[in-house]
Amino acid sequence: MAIWRPDPTFYPSPRMATKAPPEALAYVVRLNPHGNGQPDAMCVVDVDPKSSTFGKVVGATEMPYTGGELHHFGWNACSSMLCPNAPHPHVERRYLVVPDIRSSHITILDIKEQPTQPQVVKVIEPGELFERTGYARPHTVHCGPDGIYISALGNPAGEGPGGIFILDHDTFEVLGRWEIDRADQYLHYDFWWHLGYDTLITSEWGTPRMVEHGVLGEELLAGKYGHRIHIWDLHRRRHLQTLDLGAEHQMALELRPAHDPTKAYGFFNSVVSLKDLSASIWLWHRHNGSWQVRKVIEIPAEPASEEELPDILKPFKAVPPLVTDINLTVDDRFLYVSCWGTGELRQYDVSDPFNPKLTGTLQIGGIVRRAGHPAAAGPLNGGPQMVEVSRDGRRVYFTNSLYLPWDEQFYPDGIRGWMVKVDADPQGGMQFDPNFFVDFGDQRVHQIRLQGGDASSDSYCFP
Repeated sequence: MAIWRPDPTFYPSPRMATKAPPEALAYVVRLNPHGNGQPDAMCVVDVDPKSSTFGKVVGATEMPYTGGELHHFGWNACSSMLCPNAPHPHVERRYLVVPDIRSSHITILDIKEQPTQPQVVKVIEPGELFERTGYARPHTVHCGPDGIYISALGNPAGEGPGGIFILDHDTFEVLGRWEIDRADQYLHYDFWWHLGYDTLITSEWGTPRMVEHGVLGEELLAGKYGHRIHIWDLHRRRHLQTLDLGAEHQMALELRPAHDPTKAYGFFNSVVSLKDLSASIWLWHRHNGSWQVRKVIEIPAEPASEEELPDILKPFKAVPPLVTDINLTVDDRFLYVSCWGTGELRQYDVSDPFNPKLTGTLQIGGIVRRAGHPAAAGPLNGGPQMVEVSRDGRRVYFTNSLYLPWDEQFYPDGIRGWMVKVDADPQGGMQFDPNFFVDFGDQRVHQIRLQGGDASSDSYCFP
């Protein structure tokens, strides 16, 4: 639905976005791990410290189908609507676009009239997605200036290639596959762009067959999971360049480009090294007209005894960090790194992106550590996973479930879901908010989106 003036939650530049009013609500996907016919849901959490229901779930909308797994989701529109080439400048940030990574449904939720009770307004059935794109297992949503971009892990048979497809901004109709020429790209995971350089970047995980029943040990040790990123011409939709980390570095996942459109660099994580179980953060950057990658952070595994470890890790006698998410503040100053295996959130000052400096760590959960929280009784499991940062960089939220079949491998005792909040010092350092611990019990929680936008929702066309 069009409005006469641009949505007030759209900002032409990241500088202006950092001055936006604080968020009052967070949207969080809740997953049912029990296979008992209860649908997944979109939960709404009160994050306004002045509210009497601060830190509580104040609404939930169940999906109109069962048998799926909600994972990543995004807004229908965001600050990219203000780019000079945007054909829809008066679209509102009104809808959440919610893919299901297992069943391939996509649900559209309207939050405008009742922000705490999202309304289901459309469900895109799997058959329509398969017919129009050839893709299945939709994963990540980004609101582009010319459409809603969604990635997919592969095809309906569970193999590749994975890629990107487009929804219409107004009707949510599936328009079709994005790629014109994909060259050697086959595996797919995340995608983002540099609008100022007309460049799109994609990363690699594995085909649906390789991921939806847990980590396949033989294929992991053979280096068959993703270890490359791909550079594309955004306007012409053509593959330009492949950047390979080497098969030692398995699973190149989350992409976080600089928010300032004049900066041609970004960060991504490699989950595990086959050499020593370490995890790493890499920088992609533009140099002399071409793109390059460079490892800028390495996080080692921690020794552990066999009896403390799940079966998949017993032969290694160590806990890998398993860096499964990262997030870059809107001012491009701090990078947050989730170590889901060891149970640690790390904060790095990346003002100099080639030389990050560790400025803070917090421990919670973990395969062995099981660190607690000031507001929770006893040890916790799971670990920092999906992390989201407020636009002003002062508040960080995260949850503890990765992906149901992977949860069972690494935390076989069963993860109890929680969401926490961290207060960040503008000069570096962070601490838990002792009054914010949302306990979801035997339900799992994954991605978070903040009302009005957050550090990984929007892209900007003006510095």
